[in-house]
Amino acid sequence: MDEAKLTLSILPKKLAICRLEKNSTIPFWATDSTFFSITKTEDELSIVCPENKVPPGVISEKNWRAFKVMGPLDFSLTGILASLANALDEAKISIIALSTFDTDYILVQSKNFEKAVKVLHAFCNVQG
Repeated sequence: MDEAKLTLSILPKKLAICRLEKNSTIPFWATDSTFFSITKTEDELSIVCPENKVPPGVISEKNWRAFKVMGPLDFSLTGILASLANALDEAKISIIALSTFDTDYILVQSKNFEKAVKVLHAFCNVQG
């Protein structure tokens, strides 16, 4: 895919990445927003949601910002997430990647957000 055609939007809210026990039920606070992601494995229940929704005492990493690859993206496209991840890796910015049916999201720690915008702006249209 021609990387120059990628457009990214910035999600406005700071996010948290939470870890709950594998047998936990999905709590209401986790789904009480317009953006959240829930992944359950045999080891854990992970939730990404706005940090202001996370109650005290929940194991979480806060202060994350998200970039959304504007889609929908066709399943036949390759290398989109890799190109973004590689550019951020070269700048020593760690990421968490989320994918949905329509698109990809890249989360970076807030302390690296401005640097990530500059890195991604080099080959993407970053909006917001």
